[in-house]
Amino acid sequence: MKLNYYLAFICLGLLGLNACKEKPKDEADQPFVLSDTMMKRCEFTKVRLQDVKTQLKLFGKVEADNNKMAHVYPITGGIVASINVELGDHVTEGQLLAIVRSSEVADFQRQLLNARADVALSEKNLQVAKDLFAGKLNSEKEVLASQKELEKANAELNRITEVYSIYHLKQGSEYRITAPISGFIISKDITQNEELRSDRVEEVFTIAQISEVWVLANVNESNISKVELDYEADVQTLSYPDKIFKGKVDKIFNVIDPTTKAMKILIKIKNPDLLLKPEMNATVNLKFSEKRKLVAVPSSAVLFDKNKYWVMVYKNRNNIETRLVEVYHQMGNITYITKGVNEYDNVISKNGLLIYDALND
Repeated sequence: MKLNYYLAFICLGLLGLNACKEKPKDEADQPFVLSDTMMKRCEFTKVRLQDVKTQLKLFGKVEADNNKMAHVYPITGGIVASINVELGDHVTEGQLLAIVRSSEVADFQRQLLNARADVALSEKNLQVAKDLFAGKLNSEKEVLASQKELEKANAELNRITEVYSIYHLKQGSEYRITAPISGFIISKDITQNEELRSDRVEEVFTIAQISEVWVLANVNESNISKVELDYEADVQTLSYPDKIFKGKVDKIFNVIDPTTKAMKILIKIKNPDLLLKPEMNATVNLKFSEKRKLVAVPSSAVLFDKNKYWVMVYKNRNNIETRLVEVYHQMGNITYITKGVNEYDNVISKNGLLIYDALND
């Protein structure tokens, strides 16, 4: 009896094991069908031939536009009496920057007073000469000589008056340094009570307008042939890592810096919010066409698995192919492909990984 019982138990176990083995086979025979729910979660994109665009990453600095900058120099030596602005301040044209007490300015005042006195004396001498000529007491030559003396005196007065106007001089020994343009103080090399030499050649202030700035980027020798005028440029800074400033290559400096062994390019950037400041470090991405076409798909359609790249090609709900592709390179949200998909193929560009897992597990 016991033997029959054990035999029956073994038979039931074998039948159960066969049943377990048969179930996955039935499931495997069922074709994959994309459900309505999954269809709604997926996006599909037609493969197109596109111009191959690439980018070149460069590094540089933000600088003020040289054409919108003013260097302020002292016209005379003297002692700095006061300074009214600091580095980074915004100033308007004609605003007082500093006051310098100078013996040379005092001498200008002496010249001005002498010039006025000479004009007054020359006018009086001319009038006397005319009166004597009217009374036949002197010659016309003496009248003409007096007129010449008056002209010389007026010329000297005009000269010294023009000096006062150009350098905004006032009475006394003070020289007022004023802003020639509106903008920001980007350099300051002057301190209170400092003695300025009359032969100084360095500027005391530099003022720049930064509503438009320059970005000077370095191009390595190996990349010089890739750079051309009007290439689009995306500029980023450490201060605003999520913000991209748009510009174009405006100038190429066709010389190699002996220190950096690089060539510089200039990119002009509109800066209405004044976010970009001179001397900021900048990363520049130049975008340009390689002047050829390749099939392109959204980067979200490309899947990476088993050290290879794959794309899910959709034909219909019952026919979805897993394609092995060769990627040329990625440019933002576009990936260029050299092999694996053809123009007009329909690829899954969203949630393709779910389909890939369902078909390939």
